[in-house]
Amino acid sequence: MRRMPVLPAQNIVVLISGTGSNLAAILQAAERGQWRQRYGAQVVAVISSRADATGLHVARQHGIATALVAHAAFAESSDPRTAFDAALQSEIDRHQPALVVLAGFMRILTSGFVAHYAGRLMNIHPSLLPAFAGLNTHARALAAGCQFAGATVHWVSAEVDAGGILAQAVVPVLPGDTPAQLAARVLLQEHQIYPAAIEKLLQARVALGEQQTPTQWIFQENTIK
Repeated sequence: MRRMPVLPAQNIVVLISGTGSNLAAILQAAERGQWRQRYGAQVVAVISSRADATGLHVARQHGIATALVAHAAFAESSDPRTAFDAALQSEIDRHQPALVVLAGFMRILTSGFVAHYAGRLMNIHPSLLPAFAGLNTHARALAAGCQFAGATVHWVSAEVDAGGILAQAVVPVLPGDTPAQLAARVLLQEHQIYPAAIEKLLQARVALGEQQTPTQWIFQENTIK
């Protein structure tokens, strides 16, 4: 009987602050695509910056370890951002992650934290970067008269929403769109491209070897729906 090769573990840690809809999409894709069997990959922990994040319940329903690192707990520190990032990094590193996935994680990370996870830290942003980095992306796109909006999966860099692009989905702006309506359609595409981008990175790590995976390896997927 031919034995399946033993793959090195590719632990994934997901960071959240809210509902966890992208987390749910990632978990479903991992189960459907048999990431553990094919790539040695699994989501091993979900860490939230908010105690009331409903994404924590999503993780527990899938039997995944959860943790809370609340940014509010560091408000009295001399350097709250650095103290928060240090605590978050300590919690993440317990799981020896191959990838750290930001999925609705609403904190700006320090440059030291980003450097620590170079080539492993990814995010999804609800615009076609480099357009409309930051907040209120859909309202800004509508105000600018854009005919298309979308979402971008990218590496996290020290500059907000400026890392290398991994995947994009393009969504048309419809007549009479409100920011909420546009956001809902973009979110549906986020649920498609984020798991797909993660899976392609996992494939690359298996094919090239963990130590050879380029930190700025970029691919592009454009979908108009």
